[in-house]
Amino acid sequence: MRSDLIFGALTHVTNRYELCQLASKATRKLHKPNTRLQDTTNEVLDRFKDTVPMNEPTQPAQERVVVQERRAA
Repeated sequence: MRSDLIFGALTHVTNRYELCQLASKATRKLHKPNTRLQDTTNEVLDRFKDTVPMNEPTQPAQERVVVQERRAA
């Protein structure tokens, strides 16, 4: 069922709104003509369930530069 796919995808994408946005973008890109849109959506959610979580850093974090504000006299 699709609810199982959604809960599986939520293990990697914790924000439901973000999951909806990502799923709709991916469905538009992966959809093939002459196939059902529902099948493409299910495939996208299944891929989200099986992929690496988004929050894991793939590259080392770069140092953050702190800029001080100057105040007028």
